Amino acid sequence: MTIVSPPFAEAPLAADVVIVGGGLVGGTLACALAEGGLSTVVIETGTLAVMLDDRFDGRASAISLTSRRLLEAIGLWSGMAADASPMRHIRVSEGASPLHLHYDHRDVGEEPFGHMVENRHYRRALYARIAELEAVTFLAPARAASVERREAGVEVLLEGGGRIRAPLAVGAEGRNSRLREEAGIRVSGWSYRQVGIVCTVEHERPHGFIAHERFLPAGPFAILPLKGNRSSIVWTERADRAPGIMALDDAGFTNEVARRFGDFLGRLTLIGPRWSYPLSLQFAEKATAPRLALVGDAIHAMHPIAGQGLNMGLRDVAALSEVLTEARRLGLDLGAPDVLARYQRWRRFDNTLMLALTDGLNRLFEIDAAPVRLARDLGLAAVNAMPPVKRFFMRHAMGMVGELPRLMRGT
Repeated sequence: MTIVSPPFAEAPLAADVVIVGGGLVGGTLACALAEGGLSTVVIETGTLAVMLDDRFDGRASAISLTSRRLLEAIGLWSGMAADASPMRHIRVSEGASPLHLHYDHRDVGEEPFGHMVENRHYRRALYARIAELEAVTFLAPARAASVERREAGVEVLLEGGGRIRAPLAVGAEGRNSRLREEAGIRVSGWSYRQVGIVCTVEHERPHGFIAHERFLPAGPFAILPLKGNRSSIVWTERADRAPGIMALDDAGFTNEVARRFGDFLGRLTLIGPRWSYPLSLQFAEKATAPRLALVGDAIHAMHPIAGQGLNMGLRDVAALSEVLTEARRLGLDLGAPDVLARYQRWRRFDNTLMLALTDGLNRLFEIDAAPVRLARDLGLAAVNAMPPVKRFFMRHAMGMVGELPRLMRGT
């Protein structure tokens, strides 16, 4: 990796792809493209000191089996594997109901459903891998003053001087993507009137590598296994109640967690900070525009009910890198309309399906009428008693449903 800090050179930098946004999705895309022989320039607004900060901040991500295969194929997994916790079982229930749905990874193979990885460990592995790649030029902190998408290619003018030229630009800047907005790509979506609360707790007894998804009246409450006797909490709460919960001191906040968590793992201790953010669904009308492709939250932002947000971004990465690598092998223009059209077609159905699934699940479990609760409980128990149906949903949790890019098949 070539790390360049301001002031930037006046001579234009040339690359196959310029990526705006060097976070988990944008940085992983740079690694995947480098594995395919493509050069990239990554423009990241944050400082390297912040990105490489290894202090525990309480945030973690679910990495599905197929996402792990992608990370293995591009040399990232080895840098975080020792700090990852496997998810070998998934237990889905409604509150304290005795009826539940239980997934056991051994019913579909030897590998776990996925792993929980603290974001700091992912970042550490990501930037260590980028540092090994000569094909990646990482500009940080840097900001694009303008991105000109022309018929012959893309030219980016950086604030403080410096230019980048490439056949294609990729927007990986998240929900509020500037490149998406400048391309005139319309965005639809809605608020859930819910807030996501994220924290980490330590408990007395081991979690047994079980991921719990409990559906409570305010929304799902997920207990996800981390390394050691620790679990990541992803808690959906009503928007009008969340500010009061977040304002509690540590003891009061821990008591609120414990009320929903239960005592099956013993006494709980809050470790690290807590985070909250409004929940909404957002999807872009298109994933591409002339000389532009979008990845990650720039295309789709979904409810955390299924823990698939980062995984869907990594599927974007795998699909786009495969499309671009094949285009280079065939001698095609990486930003040509037919090349981008293949990426658009590939990701459209998959993203739409996952957005609809997470939205539908959240709306289904929002209904608090007794007959509906009973129907949900019976539905979970029925699926639990039908092995073929269970196996389908287990494969879906692993990310193994749909047309998988080669990197997610481990090739």
